[in-house]
Amino acid sequence: MEPWVLITLAAAAVQTWRFMLQKGLRAAGLSTGGATYARFVFAAPLAGVALAALLITRGDGMPALSPGFWLWAMAGGLAQIVATLATVALFATRSFAVGIAFTKTEVLLVAALSALLLSEPVSPDGLAAILVGTAGVLLLSRPAGGWAAQGVDRRALMLGLTAGALFGLSAIGYRAATLQVDHPQALVRALVALVAATGFQTLVMTLWLALREPGELSRVATRWRAVLPVGVTGVLGSLGWFTAFALQNAAYVRSLGQVELIFSILASVVVFRERLRAVELAGMAALGASVVLIIWRI
Repeated sequence: MEPWVLITLAAAAVQTWRFMLQKGLRAAGLSTGGATYARFVFAAPLAGVALAALLITRGDGMPALSPGFWLWAMAGGLAQIVATLATVALFATRSFAVGIAFTKTEVLLVAALSALLLSEPVSPDGLAAILVGTAGVLLLSRPAGGWAAQGVDRRALMLGLTAGALFGLSAIGYRAATLQVDHPQALVRALVALVAATGFQTLVMTLWLALREPGELSRVATRWRAVLPVGVTGVLGSLGWFTAFALQNAAYVRSLGQVELIFSILASVVVFRERLRAVELAGMAALGASVVLIIWRI
């Protein structure tokens, strides 16, 4: 099994854990912005320390960056901020597992943008796997009784689609940023891009909360014991995604990363005591088939 596959599976598992912790921050009295800020505030310094330690251990200096590096890193970081805000807001509208399912519309967009912007088209086998996974997402997104019988939760739909599109743009930005770092080791390229992106995100979110939500920064600080695990799991998950992006086409990484949805469903059942319908089980089966196809054929 190729390294990017194992790294992606690990990143998906850690990200599910982080979403569970982040959902709990809303119950702890933080706003959507505060819960989102928790995702970044500890990630930047932790990533910086990890990069410094790696470069010192290797005896390397800071690798050269192409002119496009900062543009891609900041574009990916900004898209992820807005996508995370939309995802946190989703938790108040639908179940944990199905809310996450809506964000998985990103995979088709990532495939299209990878070909358009990075000249990295997916293979026919890869496209088939992505389509199978998308079918699983649609099954998981279907309300009880069907779309026609109960209608569509428009707020959840718009938030989910927005999050999915922006997570897709974020993945493209991060993949492109890692390609702009002049270093042969994927982990170094990933950490350089991660430090740049999370540093930018922390700055943007600090300014946003200071201007739009006075007092929220203080609430985040006073709840640092709850916030710290979110930051640690966030940086570990992000490091996994960035490293996978440094090794493989972003479309394949995000498609395989849909296994996160299966993890979130298990979390919904075990932790949040949410019940599954038959259609959700069918969706899980389709996603599982997509994961197998990706691992087997790519």
